Amino acid sequence: MKYLLALIVLVFSFTSHAQTDQKIYDIIDAVSEQRLKQDVKTLADFGTRHTLSDTISDTRGIGAARRWIKSEFETISNDCDNCLDVFYQKNLVKKGENQRIVKDVMVVNVVAIQRGTKYPNRFIIMSGDIDSRVSDPIDFTSDAPGANDNATGMAGALEAARVLSQYQFENSIIYVGLSGEEQGLFGGKGLAKYAQENNWDIIGVLNNDMIGNISGVDGVIDNRTFRIFSEPITTAETDPEALASQARARRFYGGEVDGISRQLARYVYETTQTYMPEMNPMLVYRLDRFGRGGHHRPFNDAGFAGIRIMEAHENYTQQHQDIRTENGIDYGDTFEHVNFPYCKKLTAVNAITMASLASAPPSPTEVSIGGIVEASAKLKWTEVEGAKGYKIYWRATTSPTWDHSRYVEDITEFTLDGIVIDNSFFGVAAVSANGHESVVVFPNKILR
Repeated sequence: MKYLLALIVLVFSFTSHAQTDQKIYDIIDAVSEQRLKQDVKTLADFGTRHTLSDTISDTRGIGAARRWIKSEFETISNDCDNCLDVFYQKNLVKKGENQRIVKDVMVVNVVAIQRGTKYPNRFIIMSGDIDSRVSDPIDFTSDAPGANDNATGMAGALEAARVLSQYQFENSIIYVGLSGEEQGLFGGKGLAKYAQENNWDIIGVLNNDMIGNISGVDGVIDNRTFRIFSEPITTAETDPEALASQARARRFYGGEVDGISRQLARYVYETTQTYMPEMNPMLVYRLDRFGRGGHHRPFNDAGFAGIRIMEAHENYTQQHQDIRTENGIDYGDTFEHVNFPYCKKLTAVNAITMASLASAPPSPTEVSIGGIVEASAKLKWTEVEGAKGYKIYWRATTSPTWDHSRYVEDITEFTLDGIVIDNSFFGVAAVSANGHESVVVFPNKILR
């Protein structure tokens, strides 16, 4: 019997991880390359969207850009019977806050909330940056079209709103344009603080920053691969005793690469592999690019799950550059360099991830594990309201992804026989009736 159970576990471990939903394929098909192209062109044509640029003109500067973005969200809302709550979220940043803030500036984010039918205070967030810059970060008058960095991310958020607003979801979705990224991540800081003050339950933040380039400065042309940056564990905990306890637990039981942001990154990976297998998601095990930052970081600092989604091969001649030609090289982040079929693919990656998470029950709040000196792994978890079942995941300790799984129903504890607990890591996700899964939870308690 023991060996039979082990065989059953192995059979289930190689079955498909997810029950597919036709709605997700329909969402992929609905993403429009032409609309993305039009929106990136409109944003680039504002001349500059520098955080410190003109706010009065109707045709140039960040003021005109954010008013246009807000009007687009409002138009989308009108088309879905006012399903979006659209507003500005503002924070005053004073001169001298850092070297890039050379005058007082109101950092203004544009927020559009699509409320969930069952969990209106649980949010999955897609962000793009409104602002742009040239070589000198305090030059707020020169042309800085920011076509790829980051009109593509902003256009992606608008397009995701157009597509997903045609559906209803149990959880809420937020589409947001963040300002002040190039000056010190001020838009993200402001919205993360706003989220804390309003007790938002954030499932995760998908920060899209440059999703339109396929020709890398490394000479590689790649229209399938994209990177998902995620930090290993949250740094928001400040209690020394809690930190010491967590460090002791990780030392003996693992979890150094299993924080909430890392699990969100794996969720994007798995969802993409299921519904868009032509794409090649690349998990990058660091907070962001080496020595650089993005707008998911302020949410991580506040204790929320957040990741960066972006192209795999950057071209530095088209980032943060004055528009010019030198030695036959055209410098500048201009419209003609954007690859819109690729931008469409990454927008779809975001849309299906948000649709899946917005359709899923909450994750278990507590997962316990035991099985010392036994050929088994015992898991126990808290019951999740609205879950039809649960998915137990496991992987080799050196594997970046959840490679094996077992689905169970009507129980909140299960023993995987025939598995040596020492050689694997484990986690549990809640599953809805239509097969959508929550983010996996790594065990946070030990069964004695």
